[in-house]
Amino acid sequence: MEFLSLITFLLFLVVPATSSSQYVGNKLLSNRKIFLKTENTTSYAVIFDGGSTGTRVHVFHFDQNLDLLPVNDSFEFYDKITPGLSSYEDDPEEAAETLIPLLEEAESLVPEDLRSSTPVRLGATAGLRLLEGNASELILEAVRDMLTNRSSLSLESDAVAILDGTAEGSYMWVAMNYLLGNLGKSFSQTVGVVDLGGGSVQMAYAVSSNTAANAPEAPDGEDAYIQTLVVNGTTYNLYVHSYLYYGKEASRAVIMNVTGDSSNPCILAGYNGTYTYSGVEYTALASTSGSDYDECREIVLEALKVNETCSYKNCTFGGIWNGGGGSGQSTLYITTSFYYLVIDSGIVDSNKTSATIYPAEYKIAAEKACQVKLEDAQSTYPLLDEDVLPYICLDLTYQYTLLVDGFGLDPYQEVIVANEIEYQDSLIKAAWPLGSAIEAISSLSSFKRLMYFM
Repeated sequence: MEFLSLITFLLFLVVPATSSSQYVGNKLLSNRKIFLKTENTTSYAVIFDGGSTGTRVHVFHFDQNLDLLPVNDSFEFYDKITPGLSSYEDDPEEAAETLIPLLEEAESLVPEDLRSSTPVRLGATAGLRLLEGNASELILEAVRDMLTNRSSLSLESDAVAILDGTAEGSYMWVAMNYLLGNLGKSFSQTVGVVDLGGGSVQMAYAVSSNTAANAPEAPDGEDAYIQTLVVNGTTYNLYVHSYLYYGKEASRAVIMNVTGDSSNPCILAGYNGTYTYSGVEYTALASTSGSDYDECREIVLEALKVNETCSYKNCTFGGIWNGGGGSGQSTLYITTSFYYLVIDSGIVDSNKTSATIYPAEYKIAAEKACQVKLEDAQSTYPLLDEDVLPYICLDLTYQYTLLVDGFGLDPYQEVIVANEIEYQDSLIKAAWPLGSAIEAISSLSSFKRLMYFM
């Protein structure tokens, strides 16, 4: 890959998203240049992804040029536990203790003489962002204490924190374009990313310098729309926005909130129960006539606030500027829950780690799913867990509406749904921790003699 062979420095220059001590974009958001020279050494990074539905650990191994090297038999070690940290709102210490098996696995992969110089980070995403009061900070403190007392890895003071949505989207863009070999090329040769998590959804893509210069100011309390990234002498202006409450699991709560205690046309016929998200219960009651795609879509459109007043020429949903589009968005990868749903619903064969599809395929699948009764759902969707079967009509309708009405994609525009990206005959998770690992390696204290800041 051109970038991997030519890279001599890595610079992240991004505007800080918030002043809260809980929220950091790590050093990705620190307005500084980092130059790396070559040296005959290798480095590891351990990144915990504290998502809303589970915690994942990633272990990466880099050479002096930030090329990935194998970890055991692959270019990445990955493992996961459930539920997520936010499920332990009332017991922070237990939340921290759930990470110990992942930590022990990760440490065992790092050579003993490199452990003290190997950065370890935990970025908590939308699940902890949504907790009220000081619950999230108590959990983070417990995790910091656990890592301090039990880990031999290098833990910086800001290494355990809530990762704001802008940083999450920026890291995701870096990771995807790194794996595809696009970094260092012109912005028009990069790809855009829409990452649907459990609690939030992020869009990130590169725009022209003219678009960036004329970008509007974000609403009060929101991150700046444009973040600046310079890699290998090439400057990228990234449009990045994170939509809290619009991840896969969170969106169900928003959609059910529209109908309140009444029946909801998105719920499969035969289901009468409740849906719990972030400690709040919502009525999940099917209509007597069963689920209906057209009626469900109207509810979803209302939940997405697609008719919210737009102060700019073009908006996505909720009155948010859409970045202006352009060639940096012409090739679009959609990831995480977008991928899981196309596999679970049968749109894409389960043995594929990526596939080119059309948003319209979500609609076709939704129209079929909304005709299914709960009693037939398990046989129709054998890959779905029992507790999510009632929401298959809702989820498919939501994801179609999010892509087409929310983000303005043409129903027949090709998009690439991906879980893993091929890299040197191996497969690597398409996820933000790789972007964080790249930044973490460039910030190692042992590398300070190899870089300077401007």
